[in-house]
Amino acid sequence: MHLTAGQVSDFKGADVLLADLPAETEEIIGDRGYDSNRIRLLLAERTITVCIPP
Repeated sequence: MHLTAGQVSDFKGADVLLADLPAETEEIIGDRGYDSNRIRLLLAERTITVCIPP
């Protein structure tokens, strides 16, 4: 868990969460707050399938 202020966009705290993902992670489900090209590219580089609505 990583807490941020209420007005901070979800994707700004995503770096901390993504860095802690186990190496065997294959899929990620996220809400619209995590829909950013940067997050999608980082996960694609790790061959993680993404399910985040646009």
